[in-house]
Formats: sequence, structure tokens, C-alpha cells
Amino acid sequence: MTNPTTDWALEADGLVKVFGTNRAVDGVDLQVRTGAVYGVLGPNGAGKTTTINMLATLLRPDGGTGRVFGHDVVREPHIVRQLIGVTGQFASVDETLSATENLMIFARLLGLSRAEARAKSADLLERFGLSEAAKRPLKNFSGGMRRRLDLAASLLAQPPLIFLDEPTTGLDPRTRGQMWDTIRELVNTGSTVLLTTQYLDEADQLADRIAVIDRGKVVAEGTPDDLKASVGTSSLHLRVRDTADTADALRAIEQTLGVRGVLSPEASRITAPMADPDRIADLLITFREAGIGLTEMSVQKPTLDEVFLTITGHPADEESADESTTAQIQEVRA
Repeated sequence: MTNPTTDWALEADGLVKVFGTNRAVDGVDLQVRTGAVYGVLGPNGAGKTTTINMLATLLRPDGGTGRVFGHDVVREPHIVRQLIGVTGQFASVDETLSATENLMIFARLLGLSRAEARAKSADLLERFGLSEAAKRPLKNFSGGMRRRLDLAASLLAQPPLIFLDEPTTGLDPRTRGQMWDTIRELVNTGSTVLLTTQYLDEADQLADRIAVIDRGKVVAEGTPDDLKASVGTSSLHLRVRDTADTADALRAIEQTLGVRGVLSPEASRITAPMADPDRIADLLITFREAGIGLTEMSVQKPTLDEVFLTITGHPADEESADESTTAQIQEVRA
């Protein structure tokens, strides 16, 4: 295996992927430092998986370049594939076989001897808490156990760069926590992780830096604290008593605080960035004079939820229009 020595585990410059009339990825730039967890945050259909597939040599870019430890993903795909492990959104395992049998098959395909494959499989099953279930058919596994096995399979070759595409989707909170611990352990033992997720708390917990992708573009990038600071030192949360007053409340916020409030999917709930919490008194006077009643109000430190809502104008769990899924499957099969 090629020994990576560059400071950058991953670089993407102006990556583009088009499916018909849909630009699923529209000029994405990324730089992932070696030894870090880099989060790519966005709703379903934002272009996260398409970006991963191009960087993992599963899809050919229509524009731009991608490099893994300095190796071009288009010109040097065989070298790149030696340096990466990929865990997708759905477990790539055979449900009729046991966990041990699945890992043995993957290990043998990677060129490990029978003895090496057996030892490596046993080590990974223990590491991911699956030793007791090693001989069970996968059809009897829970969703969390399948996700852990899929991650174990991607680590058989101990790759220096690991792509985790929404690894905790559909998992219960306890199993999600276990996966978070596993991801931290991967980095502590020398791996670099690029993590795509639509869970803002996951990105906040794990990522050293975060790129926010929306509709195929990177709309913000930085550390979690940087992104939170970009929407103000505090954020205002309020709910109007009568939804008919929502438009007036938004105007009052803009006139009094000098910022634009963002309406959540619940028509009565408003969030707005705040640089000066002392201005709240002025806003309350404005509301009272305008006859706008409130059922609740609070001032909090901003979260990534507010960051995403402020930057994109919609919540992170809202699905974007994405026509690329079928086209991606057809292209990979071709």
C-alpha cells in the first residue's frame, strides 16, 4: 500500500456532477487535513453522497479535480482505492451468511491469506462488540449491529482515509453513541475520517471542521464554533400567539435588532441571530406597541441548527430535490 505523507488527506477543487438537467454537485471545494474528522453536513439530496462517490472513485466527475493524499481520483484510481475505506448508507453485506463469513469473504477479496483473514475478522468483531453474534446469520442482526459490521468490513485493510456516508442513519440513540465512540477511536489510532451526516448534533460532537452543503454547493465551512459565531453570539427564539402576526413580528425583529428572523416549519416559531441580548427590551416594547402577543421567548447560544437554518433558509432535515439517485445507480452499473 502507498504510504501517505502529505498534510492533506483529501482535496476537492470545483467538483461537478451532472445528471440530466440536475447539477447534483455544483463546484464543491474541500480540504481535509490528515488525522482529522471532517464533517459534510446537509439534508438528503444536497449532494453529499454524490461528492463521496466521486472522491471514492465510484463516479467520474464532470468537472473539477479530487485528490486523496495527493493522488488524482481520475488518473490514479487504483492507488486511491488502496488508501480508502468506504461505508455507505446501507450495509453491503450478505444477510444469509454470518458476520464472520462476511468478513472472511471481504478479507480474502482484499488479498489477505486465510490465516490473516481469520485473525483480522476476529479482531474487528471483538472491537465492534460483535464477537458473541459472530456465528449468527445477519438476517437476525439489529440495524445497529449491521451498521457496525459494515464499518468493520471497511476497516479490513486499515485504510488511512475512511469515508463514512451517514453511518448512523436509522440507529437508536444508544447505538449512535457507540458509533460515535468508534469513530473517535479510528482517529485516535491514526485514521482520517470524512463523515457525511444530516444530524447537526453528530457533526457538532465529532467534526474538527464542517462543510455545509446545500443544493450541490458548499455554503459555509469552518470549525463548529466558527459556524456558530457566524450567526451571532446569541440567538433569539420566540413563538407568536397568533400566526397572523408572524409577518409583523419578522418586520419588528428586522427593524429593532437589525437582523432577519428565520421562520421554522412551524409557522409561529421564529429564530434570529443576536449580537446584543440587551436589545431584547426594545423588541418587547415594539411587540407590545404593535399588539403582537408571544407564548414563549428565550435567548440561547446558537446551535448548528440555527447556523443551517440561517445560512440555507430551511432546516437540515428538509429533503432537497434530487434526481440523481437513479442516474447514479445506472452510471455505477455501466
